[in-house]
Amino acid sequence: AYRIAHTQDLADQLVEEGVPILEPPGGHAVYLDARRFLPHVPQAELPGQALTCALYLEGGVRGVEIGSVMFAREDPETGETVYTALELVRLAIPRRVYTQAHLDAVVAACQRLYEGRDQIRGMRYTYAPPLLRQFTARFEPL
Repeated sequence: AYRIAHTQDLADQLVEEGVPILEPPGGHAVYLDARRFLPHVPQAELPGQALTCALYLEGGVRGVEIGSVMFAREDPETGETVYTALELVRLAIPRRVYTQAHLDAVVAACQRLYEGRDQIRGMRYTYAPPLLRQFTARFEPL
């Protein structure tokens, strides 16, 4: 119950600040909606990965991209990239690890990024293996 309340509190604070999240939040994580957060970054420029990197640089917050890096695929007939419907950044909340002050720092970092979101640019691959690229791909900002 404590963990779920902790997660809900993080979600409530982000929503109060206007930061777009997937609602309702999960019991173990809050998902930032990277497509709404960065509407100026097209999916081909990996908005979820761009937001994940920006969040780490801004506040030392480690999230994970759950979007096109993880799930986009090439259509075998056309060779075109088929993108995912969602571009998310998962902020997982492990049990008995974070204090309220930690979560307040996450909210503050998200708020600063959202206020300056127009400055966040997309990413491109410098290396991407054919399978499980989310584990070993490398990127650079555009």
